[in-house]
Amino acid sequence: MFSTRKFRISILLASLCLCASGSQSAAQTGTFTDLGTTLTTLHSFDGTDGRLSFAGLVQATNGNLYGTTYYGGAKNSGEVFEITPGGTATTLHSFCSKRGCTDGEYTYATPVQGTDGNFYGTTYLGGSNELGTVFKITPSGTAITLHTFGGSDGSQSLAGLVQATNGDFYGTTYMGGSEGKGEVFKITRSGAFTTLHSFCSQSGCMDGENPFAGLIQGIDGNLYGTTFGGGSPKGFGTVFKITPSGMLTTLHSFCTQGGCPDGQFPQTGLVQATNGNLYGTTIAGGAYGDGTIFKITPSGKLTTLYNVCSENGCPDGNYLIAGLIQATDGNLYGVMDVGGANGSGTIFKITLSGTLTTLYNFCSQNGCPDGQYPGGGLVQATDGNLYGTTDDGGANGEGTVFSLSVGLGPFVETQPTTGKVGATVKILGTNLTGATDVNFNGKAATFTVVSTSEITTTVPTGATAGKVQVVTPSGTLLSNVSFQVP
Repeated sequence: MFSTRKFRISILLASLCLCASGSQSAAQTGTFTDLGTTLTTLHSFDGTDGRLSFAGLVQATNGNLYGTTYYGGAKNSGEVFEITPGGTATTLHSFCSKRGCTDGEYTYATPVQGTDGNFYGTTYLGGSNELGTVFKITPSGTAITLHTFGGSDGSQSLAGLVQATNGDFYGTTYMGGSEGKGEVFKITRSGAFTTLHSFCSQSGCMDGENPFAGLIQGIDGNLYGTTFGGGSPKGFGTVFKITPSGMLTTLHSFCTQGGCPDGQFPQTGLVQATNGNLYGTTIAGGAYGDGTIFKITPSGKLTTLYNVCSENGCPDGNYLIAGLIQATDGNLYGVMDVGGANGSGTIFKITLSGTLTTLYNFCSQNGCPDGQYPGGGLVQATDGNLYGTTDDGGANGEGTVFSLSVGLGPFVETQPTTGKVGATVKILGTNLTGATDVNFNGKAATFTVVSTSEITTTVPTGATAGKVQVVTPSGTLLSNVSFQVP
């Protein structure tokens, strides 16, 4: 199975052996129906505007979506792009546009929009040491290299960043660090860099090694992530917790039992659901050897929810290389990179108790105009639809950006999701013009409508934890998660 995939698989196999131009392009759209759901191809990459989008998307405060491609662009070294929900794509920056590729090249990572409005991310290679970079890019496309990895401080980051409530960004590198097995780092918006933990610093790499995925910040303020290898003596990966100051705790080591019923090699990161538990995936192990979907409590109790590829041909899909998201209906959504009815990957829904439903099979027509191999994961935009990327197929065979309608309604999203009384909060949504009320769990707040997709407000006196509500001329919108008031 691993040999069927392209460049990303070469890194996976190596791991196993370790046991702003402003150019625009019009939408190239098509609508496809499978299993009762409607998928729309918003854009087909053609190489000049990028190809092989291994990363997912992020929605920004202007309502548009942002992502990256690994190859393609002006220098064939990848790019950062913007795309509207209607499908108009703009190249913000083509990597390796500076002499010596000091701005970096090749990125797996989804960019994250900081509270300052800029986007932050990592490149796998490039920079002055050819070991990758951390970059900032403005919404208009001005790219700034914040940090160039040098090996001892990490190298070859495959993961994106997360901005914590303290305003700093946190990430991982796949290699480098004091032991050469990857690390967790912190970086400020101005580029001040700190190594928090070098993996394999414990005897036998019991703390894990080679983190493929990024981090999330839990509601307890700690950061959570996975390592692809290390952990128990078998070295099949870990789930860990690390404080913002760098104290790491291994919560679970995979494959401590015969047959690895809990899975092997967690390539993706975690998502914390509204019930407080964390959910993730592995690409191997489990009952059928093809990976698992699991639940783990913040204290480390792991439960296998689903075993992948339960039937010949893997009709439910195979190869979980993208993380899960929780949508506004409370269910988890994700993609399988291959398998399904056409062997080209699927989109699925799984309940918190483990019931999985396949929603869409890619390559539903000859030529795969709807795309193949959705490796980047999903995001639910505030219009309620799911958005993602494929790294193959489409009109030009270079991958696509797509949306999938699953019948979920619009909502609002707060940035950040935690704040004290008086703190400034941005509210991201759709059709917010004319809003007449904003309240935090019923407590009215003063606000300003910045645009059709953004409202700024402050946490009102007396606010308590709960949903944020926005009343608009077209209806009342609730936040996708509860806002926490420390």
